[in-house]
Amino acid sequence: MSRLLRGDLGTSYHQQRPVAEIIAERLPATARLAVAATALSVVVGMGAGVVAALRPGRFLDQLLMSAAVLGISTPVFWLGMMLSLLFAVWLGWLPVSGYGEGAWANLVLPALTLGAVHTGTIARMARSSLLEVVRQDYIQNARAKGLGEWRVMAKHALRNALIPVVTVIGIGLADLLVGAPLTETVFAWPGIGRMLVAAVGQRDLPVVMGAVLVFAVIYVMANMVVDLAYLVIDPRIRRGR
Repeated sequence: MSRLLRGDLGTSYHQQRPVAEIIAERLPATARLAVAATALSVVVGMGAGVVAALRPGRFLDQLLMSAAVLGISTPVFWLGMMLSLLFAVWLGWLPVSGYGEGAWANLVLPALTLGAVHTGTIARMARSSLLEVVRQDYIQNARAKGLGEWRVMAKHALRNALIPVVTVIGIGLADLLVGAPLTETVFAWPGIGRMLVAAVGQRDLPVVMGAVLVFAVIYVMANMVVDLAYLVIDPRIRRGR
């Protein structure tokens, strides 16, 4: 425990190097992928959820929610291979795999693959939360004053509907940060997830334990950030304190 408090996670059996050093080398690649996938999922997911909530039960709502369910249900390894086949092999627009010394072109397909599941989750959560909020009296009052539907959604409903969405986004970011081993393996992305898969195959227990410890810290920090975000989003929580 004293070594752990000093940042000493042990030495890799396979590489004969400090585990902390190995994880530190892989963490930036995973963080970059996770941030890109999260940004994509938040923008697309929130947009789809708001549009679906504006016309509940209509064709566009059903289409967007069906796409969200499809994104949640599709295995990431299959989606990654299909995206590579379409955009890299057939069209030749993007690289098939690899980090490419940090080139943005190499980031697009892994981020799309990794963000698909969370895009669908955020879209469904945003829609259900907004539909619950728009039934409140103050929303009906805003409509009675003659405000347009988009203004009602953006100014009055969206902020009050954000708490469950922020929870999903925060925990989703933690899920992405812990490696997404399948996505990183499919695209040969040099992140923590791929490192963990290799360490399990090599019986490199110090690396496995070090990675799991880092994942646990990430989850705790993500929950802490989400709780602090509640204070910013909802003033009622600050007054309650």
